[in-house]
Amino acid sequence: MEFFLVQALNGISYGLLLFMLSSGLTLVFSLMGVLNFAHASFYMLGAYFAFQVSTRIGFWPALVIAPILVGAIGMLVERFGLRKVHRFGHVAELLFTFGLAYLIDEAVHLIWGRSAVDYRVPPDLDGPLFEIFTTQYPIYRGFMMLVSVAMLVSIWLALTRTRIGLVIQAALTYPQTVEALGHNVPRVFMLVFGGGAALAGLAGVIGGNAFVTEPGMAASVGPIIFVIVVVGGMGSLAGAFIASLLIGCLQTFSVALDWPIFGLKVSQVAPVLPYLLMVLLLIFRPKGLMGTREG
Repeated sequence: MEFFLVQALNGISYGLLLFMLSSGLTLVFSLMGVLNFAHASFYMLGAYFAFQVSTRIGFWPALVIAPILVGAIGMLVERFGLRKVHRFGHVAELLFTFGLAYLIDEAVHLIWGRSAVDYRVPPDLDGPLFEIFTTQYPIYRGFMMLVSVAMLVSIWLALTRTRIGLVIQAALTYPQTVEALGHNVPRVFMLVFGGGAALAGLAGVIGGNAFVTEPGMAASVGPIIFVIVVVGGMGSLAGAFIASLLIGCLQTFSVALDWPIFGLKVSQVAPVLPYLLMVLLLIFRPKGLMGTREG
């Protein structure tokens, strides 16, 4: 019982971190139709910016400043790069963001080196939150869950209950009409892309010290983000939320299990399971769990 409860909480907290990371990619795709291969690199930038800011003025200012910096970089990328290649179609956009990911990786190597940096959990959040039988559950995991849920509620309220949210959704389907009403559609798309990058940066701030901040962190989570987006349904925020929790729990439980399967332990095949789930879902339900839009 203790094992199940601890692993379930760990799976949920990891899944919520994955959702925080994949939500920005889902929003950018659903509202702009752009599949951003550099999204995980923005996550890495958020972690490194948070490390740099926290060493000078503390973690709490970094929690605000780092996502803003990453969002600003995202807006510059959209304004001076992505917007230029947009007219050449989706293939050009994919190639552009693919190359951008490599540029960001090399910039991180040049500035911070190739070794992990000492980005730690702040002392205020370092300690047990409660006990499950004999296991202490850390405060920081609860903090990760709280920030993820707050972000989900904020995105939903912003898109459905505010004027700017309605303008953003209308600009995707009826851009000419929205522009005729006096709204600057290119600026709206720039803000959306910057917002998606900022969400990835926020995930980096939260996840960078919970795991490790090093140059390979983007490559380690990048494939999982796309698995979540595909499993949840391209462009579906609710689908991404469900898929994140599903894959978070799947990986957490499978890594901890030693049950034999076809001569191997479950923990040995754990890294493959999310991709197996994606392949099976694409065969039997190509639109994903809650997808309504074609890629």
